[in-house]
Amino acid sequence: MLASESDFRWMRLALEQARQAGAAGEVPVGAVVVRDGQVIATGRNAPVAAHDPTAHAEIVALRAAAQVLGNYRLDSCELYVTLEPCTMCTGAMLHARLARVVYGAADPKTGAAGSVLDVFAQARLNHQTQVQGGVLAAECGALLANFFRGRREEARLAASPLRDDAVRTPDEAFAGLPGYPWSPHYLSDLPALAGLRMHYLDEGPVDAPLTWLCLHGNPAWSYLYRKMIPVFLAAGHRVVAPDMVGFGKSDKPKKEGAHSFGWHRQLLLEFVERLDLRNVVLVVQDWGGLLGLTLPMAAPQRYGGLLLMNTTLATGETPLGPGFLAWREMCAQNPDFDVARLLARGNPQLQAGECAAYNAPFPGRGHRAALRAFAPMVPEFADSPGAAISRDALAFWSLDWQGKSLMAIGAQDPVLGPAVMQELRKSIRGCPEPMVLPQAGHFVQEHGEPVALAAVGYFGP
Repeated sequence: MLASESDFRWMRLALEQARQAGAAGEVPVGAVVVRDGQVIATGRNAPVAAHDPTAHAEIVALRAAAQVLGNYRLDSCELYVTLEPCTMCTGAMLHARLARVVYGAADPKTGAAGSVLDVFAQARLNHQTQVQGGVLAAECGALLANFFRGRREEARLAASPLRDDAVRTPDEAFAGLPGYPWSPHYLSDLPALAGLRMHYLDEGPVDAPLTWLCLHGNPAWSYLYRKMIPVFLAAGHRVVAPDMVGFGKSDKPKKEGAHSFGWHRQLLLEFVERLDLRNVVLVVQDWGGLLGLTLPMAAPQRYGGLLLMNTTLATGETPLGPGFLAWREMCAQNPDFDVARLLARGNPQLQAGECAAYNAPFPGRGHRAALRAFAPMVPEFADSPGAAISRDALAFWSLDWQGKSLMAIGAQDPVLGPAVMQELRKSIRGCPEPMVLPQAGHFVQEHGEPVALAAVGYFGP
């Protein structure tokens, strides 16, 4: 039996429940119960939090549905779950007299709908439930695979001591951040890391037709992309969003002198190679562009697209603008500036919890060395570190770039606004007229959903 369009719609809702379970530290399995074309109950895995071995997503959803209907018999209902149910859950489903069960990924270890055994196929049972498997199986399976890979990485890294010259933001600082449900991934064995831990998000199928490599700037981290990531994932694509060392969940060297243009560029080059990223759309803003725009010329076969938001290439050939000089002076005079207040001032639509999330990586002065180091690192003169490689990159984008490009400009940005971006566009081969977001400022991603939707349509296969 072929899955219907409504099957895909309900399974996507179950996937959202699964992501919430993963964000809470549970195995990411989600479920929804549907009756007469309406969702009447949802459930997500909660055995750990509830100290309850029966708190599987399906059981949670069945209990909630029974309460809504005032009846433990759910014979007019369908249940959608992201993972093939186990024997416990299949028994509960049959006892509830569900009309139909639809699952996503098969479970070769405990699946009781055909993988290990098939409880539903027992003709002697007094109720027969229709079963449909494999709906959005790749997305459901990728979510589980990413979760368990992250768990393995966490276990491996937990055994590695923190370097004496670095600090690590406690995990509790990132608990319950609004709009950021994704599981962490870590690397610590890249040569340039020398034992430091680097965090990144990796969501969606590894073999997706496109991989969106999302690079943040200063003083942000991967949280900046939370409004764009769901759009890319909904298109069936992969999203990889690293936190540069010194930011986000990555380790933070204590001294400003640890940071340099060349070191951060090398880290990103090694990161792309280690993950073997292909069919990449490079997504950049702020320092994500200053560094990221120098990457594709090193491995042009990996990149097929470029999405630029308020950024630049600092080649040392033209004076830095007054907006940037003012920003650099502010950083020098106020090294402990409030990151949350900065985001709130330029993005009045943000809730207090969202602004606070930008402060989460920096609980103390020792965690803020990168914030102090990055403004002076922008290449100012022709012989400044990073200027020569930036000039090479500018030539690459002008002459050798073979991919597609799209630009989105936050019109209210006083540092890297329309004038700077239009000048950069002239050097990007084949870059069309940009999207201009009149209400957006420097942090364009905070208005990023329409940008992401336009980019999916533009770059999508």
